[in-house]
Amino acid sequence: VIAGYGIAYAVLLITGARLGERHGFTRLFLAGLALFTAASLACGLAPSVGALVGFRLLQGLGSALMVPQVMSLIQRTFTGASRVRALGVYSAVLAVGGVTGQVVGGALVSADLFGWGWRPVFLVNVPIGLALLLVGHRLLPSVAGERTRRLDLKGLVLLAAAIGALVVPLVLGHDEGWPVWCWALLAAGAALFVLFVFVERGVAARGGHPLIHARVLRSPGLAPSAAALFLVMTGVAGFSFALALHLQAGLGASALRSGLTVAPTMLGFGAAGLWWRRLPERLHRTLPLFALVVGALGFAVVGLLARDGGAVSWTQRAALLLVGIAGGCAYSPLFARALGRVEPEHAADASGVMVTVLQLGQVVGVAALGTLFLSRVTAFHGSSPVAGPAASGSALAVTLGAVAALMLGAAVLVRAVRGALA
Repeated sequence: VIAGYGIAYAVLLITGARLGERHGFTRLFLAGLALFTAASLACGLAPSVGALVGFRLLQGLGSALMVPQVMSLIQRTFTGASRVRALGVYSAVLAVGGVTGQVVGGALVSADLFGWGWRPVFLVNVPIGLALLLVGHRLLPSVAGERTRRLDLKGLVLLAAAIGALVVPLVLGHDEGWPVWCWALLAAGAALFVLFVFVERGVAARGGHPLIHARVLRSPGLAPSAAALFLVMTGVAGFSFALALHLQAGLGASALRSGLTVAPTMLGFGAAGLWWRRLPERLHRTLPLFALVVGALGFAVVGLLARDGGAVSWTQRAALLLVGIAGGCAYSPLFARALGRVEPEHAADASGVMVTVLQLGQVVGVAALGTLFLSRVTAFHGSSPVAGPAASGSALAVTLGAVAALMLGAAVLVRAVRGALA
């Protein structure tokens, strides 16, 4: 049920970005929103687990059609400093939406409205989606893409297959015990990526329209910023997953209480992402590097304080807030740096690349760091997935040490970014 959405979403993001360019960004955004809303209703009314899995796949498809268009619209509608501000607002909204979703979702599950259990978690999307469709039709600008550019179907199929071959084992590997087919798919995914690069080079050499223009990846700041953001998202996703397991399975907290515990992190992330540009401009270039180092220290502190398996203290909450603020001061400037200088005609390519990189980072983070957390629980306690606060706290400390290392790795990559923010 959980994996179906993530797999469909990750595999089809590039497709969604390219379709937006051909058929209009606003039109595809609204179409994706409509599909996501309808699929949410179907999920809430699903008569069986099999039907729920199918409707979750449709939800992932709707998101893949919708999400890339947001960045494409920002790229096409704003320029210069206005674009950087818009990207900052977008990242802040994502953070606030993330914490709101966790808290509201936890409240709905805990409340068990009308005895419906988990169903309201999906049904709540329906009125929100309908309201957004109504507002979107009226307010979103009508921005057309480059209709003359042909869709590279061969490249599209190859890239989707490569991403799918990587995502499926990463999502399902731990639950399945990492069988041989998982490793075979990972190897196949790497081979398909290499084949995709060769095919796209051939398309470009023949004067055709490759799925992703090579010059997009050469845009100032995009490649190193995207690589740094991949590490950041890997760490943040792994942190969120491991912390949720620690709180709910290790400490026995409810879903609502767990969501409220991480709320300071996400709110700090959103606030910093929105207000970082108010700092003196001379600090903008070094802000991500400084923030990543501070974030690494914050994760280390949270992990050290969690080792004894005790209840979450106010010191830990303060460290969680610091982690969020540092994350926002790193993520938003890097996001703006990656996309701030992309030419408008390459908006769809850049948007597709960035959302795919971020999604892959989340998948890798949950898979790799989630496996690390659960394996450490087993090592410390001898049973799995989580057995006792002390084992859970010790496992969380090890996992957050790995997260801190990822933040420092991202800081090293940030030094490769040349040019101040737009």
